[in-house]
Amino acid sequence: MVIENLFDRASSVMTVVSFITFIGIMWWAFSRRNTENFAEAAQLPFADEESPHV
Repeated sequence: MVIENLFDRASSVMTVVSFITFIGIMWWAFSRRNTENFAEAAQLPFADEESPHV
């Protein structure tokens, strides 16, 4: 019985920790200071130099 109670509490704690981590990642991803970095990274596929045609 003690083990079951321990697993129930651990499960609840991990759910809360996971949710807080998720909220932290969302906050980081949508913060205004990252907008410049993401805009620059979004243009990287188009920044390739064109190869000369032979």
